[in-house]
Amino acid sequence: MTPGSPDWRASQRASLLRFLTGARHPLGFGYLREDGGLDEARPVELWISCRMTHVAALGAIAAEPGGPGVDRLGDLAAHGVRSLLGPLRDQEYDGWFAAVDPRGPLEAAKQAYGHAFVVLAACSAAAAGVPDASELLADALAVSRDRFWDDDAGLSLEEWDRRWATLDDYRGVNANMHTVEAYLAAGDVTGEAAWHTRAARIAERVAGWAAANEWRIPEHFTPAWEPMLEHHRDQPAHPFRPYGATVGHGLEWARLLLAVERSLPDAAPAGLREAAVALYDRAVDDGWAADGADGFVYTTDWAGHAVVRQRMHWVLCEAVGAAEALRKVTGEARYADDVARWWAYADAHLVDHDLGSWHHELDTDNRPAATVWPGKPDVYHAYQALLVEDLPLVPSFASALAGG
Repeated sequence: MTPGSPDWRASQRASLLRFLTGARHPLGFGYLREDGGLDEARPVELWISCRMTHVAALGAIAAEPGGPGVDRLGDLAAHGVRSLLGPLRDQEYDGWFAAVDPRGPLEAAKQAYGHAFVVLAACSAAAAGVPDASELLADALAVSRDRFWDDDAGLSLEEWDRRWATLDDYRGVNANMHTVEAYLAAGDVTGEAAWHTRAARIAERVAGWAAANEWRIPEHFTPAWEPMLEHHRDQPAHPFRPYGATVGHGLEWARLLLAVERSLPDAAPAGLREAAVALYDRAVDDGWAADGADGFVYTTDWAGHAVVRQRMHWVLCEAVGAAEALRKVTGEARYADDVARWWAYADAHLVDHDLGSWHHELDTDNRPAATVWPGKPDVYHAYQALLVEDLPLVPSFASALAGG
């Protein structure tokens, strides 16, 4: 099969769904090793459980041949919902723990990043008709609105302690990016336009920061939302808060800005399409083959020079999503050419044709590596990338699949 062809994409989606089944854990979904087995040394993490629930629900709605089957995927999505209403939920203080093991919570802080994925998982499960998913969605949206949404700033806060008494000083764009994704899905599933409007407010702020910084998005901020451009210079390969510009986020934001524009055709902030083009071009110019070898580097400094040169699978996935979104909106052939190029690279280097799923990290010679992301924790980025050519830009994945 030709990489990127409809048959190839369908085959890849089925393979990822089969790989996902190995992540089931009594407390949710666990962290997967390279071979697809559970990494028993790691706790059950909120973001992984949510992403796997989301993908299982998408697979159940899509009902494509070759995967684990609709009934099994529906059961996995239901298991995810039960875990989010059970062991991952803080029954005393509300919200969700970042990580648990059989003894209880290991990370009790309430993090916007993970809570955004609770919303996304609940949206997809509700669209799939999973029992109790609507209850989960209502609870998750209430927590997001009441605890994390800063209406004055038009942005999401980052992290509280378990009792919601102390707010961390750090503010971040990564959690806001996934909050946009979650709010777009919530608006689609609930029919409440307020969630789309909140997503647009976040998008407008981030596009403004990017425009003022040569389209390299500042990621880290003070409590007053002032950029901290030197944050984590001593931890440049941090998996969630790296130093510098994160190439993949420029690509991911490009797709999300276009989705915001389409979701609010009469009320979207001005300039989102132009910002999406600029973000995409900057990320590709800075990130692709930055050191002479194919592949996207993880991060650059503020002049566009590569800092962390490992190739993360999720960055390539977001390149596909951004290019396809731009192709749909602009009709320009260059984006279709890029999609073909990204798929050829993925098939040659990222897809594990022997053990399944995708290598999450490659070194500078495009060999599997484990510096930042050991193992194959989840299938979220790859599965979504494999859907984007088969669905409209909006509504979001679950609603589009449920709507046929």
